[in-house]
Amino acid sequence: MVDHRSQLGFLIAAVGAAVLAVSVFLPWYGVSITASGAASAQQELATVAQQYGNSTFQTGAGELGAEFSSLAGRQLTTVSAHQALRDISRILLVLAGISLLASLLRLAGITGLLEAGGGQIALAGCLAVLFVLYRMLTPPGAQTDLVSLSLSWGIWLSLLSTGAITAGGFLAASSQSRRQPAGSYGPQI
Repeated sequence: MVDHRSQLGFLIAAVGAAVLAVSVFLPWYGVSITASGAASAQQELATVAQQYGNSTFQTGAGELGAEFSSLAGRQLTTVSAHQALRDISRILLVLAGISLLASLLRLAGITGLLEAGGGQIALAGCLAVLFVLYRMLTPPGAQTDLVSLSLSWGIWLSLLSTGAITAGGFLAASSQSRRQPAGSYGPQI
């Protein structure tokens, strides 16, 4: 018999797992060009125009290059976890799938297919939290002076969803541990 607290825990974990699976494809990082990156692009454009262009092309390239400094600090694009983190995105998708499947099976009362309780779901959530935190603290790619990465809203949603998986698993596990029979209270023979 599953009580309401346990069902709520499995429901929270299932919703968190579904959101985590979606958030892997959402923007995790914003890509911005730095001031030195804009200056380097301006210099390269001037070099190419000097080598290969006529005077009209060189004038146009000079005008275009002058605009590059206005791009410094602006976010040019975003990158999802799936685009930037192939291996970690796959691991997060597997952890989300296992958590979602286990939670839904427990909510449906189906046993035998995947015998994962709240503790195992919480463990999967904790692993996912560690992967997301790792990528928050150490963004992908080599550090360069040309572009910079900033955290975007998708990574925060991932962190929130992994927390929901963990909390839901712990809630379901705490409910299950309270319902265990205490055993015999009489004298032991």
